[in-house]
Amino acid sequence: MSQKKEFKKFAVVGAGPVGCIVAAYLAHGGHDVTLCDIVPELVNSAVDPGIKIDGTEELEQKVTRGITNIDDLANDPPDVIIITVKATVLHLIASSIEGFITDDMYVVSWQNGIDTELVLAETLGRDRVIRAVVNYGCGLVKPGHVHLAFHHPPHFLQELEPAGKEAALGIAEALSKSGLKTERTDSIVDMVWRKSIMNACMNPVCAVTGMTMAEVIRDPIVFQIVDNLIKEGVQVARANEIGLGWNYYPYATNYLKTAGDHKPSMLVDIENKRRTEVDFINGKIVEYGQQAGVETPYNLMIKALVKALEPK
Repeated sequence: MSQKKEFKKFAVVGAGPVGCIVAAYLAHGGHDVTLCDIVPELVNSAVDPGIKIDGTEELEQKVTRGITNIDDLANDPPDVIIITVKATVLHLIASSIEGFITDDMYVVSWQNGIDTELVLAETLGRDRVIRAVVNYGCGLVKPGHVHLAFHHPPHFLQELEPAGKEAALGIAEALSKSGLKTERTDSIVDMVWRKSIMNACMNPVCAVTGMTMAEVIRDPIVFQIVDNLIKEGVQVARANEIGLGWNYYPYATNYLKTAGDHKPSMLVDIENKRRTEVDFINGKIVEYGQQAGVETPYNLMIKALVKALEPK
């Protein structure tokens, strides 16, 4: 039976809403937490006065320290680095971590998108990388202040190689004891796809229309696109022998109806003139569709529309 590793020192890379939540909970649980982001205002406010979370849950918590250069982690290496930045910058992040990573350090992909963990593993090695599926929706009100729109624990994680199982168990325990209930699973790829199909049908539609998730759900014409994107994602997953469960379609549509008046991150990225993660969401469904010989016209269309908006 696997023994859990114990971890005390964590670094969270990315001080946006997703990163602030995991950093605040870990610090609340008594862990040493370094929050890293290239934007000084984001990390400074997390240290003092601290991170404020409101919405479905409330918490106010200072992190141990903030840094603006990931290379500074080499001066006081953490046990675990949790990556919460957009998947678009993963190659850059991985190459920075490669400069100081040790054999007993672990890196967690705490992100949206398909195959984000494989990008990290290309540079850092599979033994050190752990993939998570995160089940909360949030937005940044201002630096250090996060609104938690919905939270459906538990969250899940899994090591890429058997050698990392003890680490995965230990990280899950640290998160759970801190109040962010997390479990190690044996089926993380299936879970990534279960979540990513829902992201693929809702995030880009909101990004293109400017509508919140609730507005999309309430609009019967726009929802037809969402519905076809779900069905297309299911076809691709099943053609690649990914386990979604026999009742995934009704589960997905019911889950989306609980999302509320929330702007998904892809819409926020478009509004703020940032590159989106559409390549790691709809783009991956297109890629896996080609691999299995399944046509994906809806995903191709919505990806193209998002990419057309990005340069603007």
